[in-house]
Amino acid sequence: MRTAAVIAATLLLTGYPANRLSAQDTAVINRPAALLVRPDTSGHVRPMGAFWRSLVVPGWGQAATGRHTTGAMFVVWEGVTAMMTLKAQQEANYMKQSGSATLQAKRQEVEDWLVLWVFNHLFSGAEAYVSAHLQDFPSDLKIRAFPSGIGISLPLP
Repeated sequence: MRTAAVIAATLLLTGYPANRLSAQDTAVINRPAALLVRPDTSGHVRPMGAFWRSLVVPGWGQAATGRHTTGAMFVVWEGVTAMMTLKAQQEANYMKQSGSATLQAKRQEVEDWLVLWVFNHLFSGAEAYVSAHLQDFPSDLKIRAFPSGIGISLPLP
């Protein structure tokens, strides 16, 4: 008898129309127009585009993604490595003409600066590629040091 009552109650409740559950009706959604507008991504640079820009001219991809300070740092380091490579090469040429015994060390210095120059191009391209992927990441992310450890705060809309 008890089983029959449970089955009858279950059938009665499942067969009853859901007119009192209007808050759970998903057919009608009243959202403000501001929530339906997607963010404009037409000004965003694609990751491979940013990579190639910074590979050719370090700092260009960073500037295109809105990271002007980082781009300026890559441009400054590009200038330092280019000028030091040229300076060391001129010194190596002078040492070669004068027959200096330290010519091999100066050639090694030229190679070292040249490696740093090429590395700047590669690293700038990689950094621009990552920056282009993270363009939509919220800029309000803050990492703070607390006495008990490190804390991360991210404001939610």
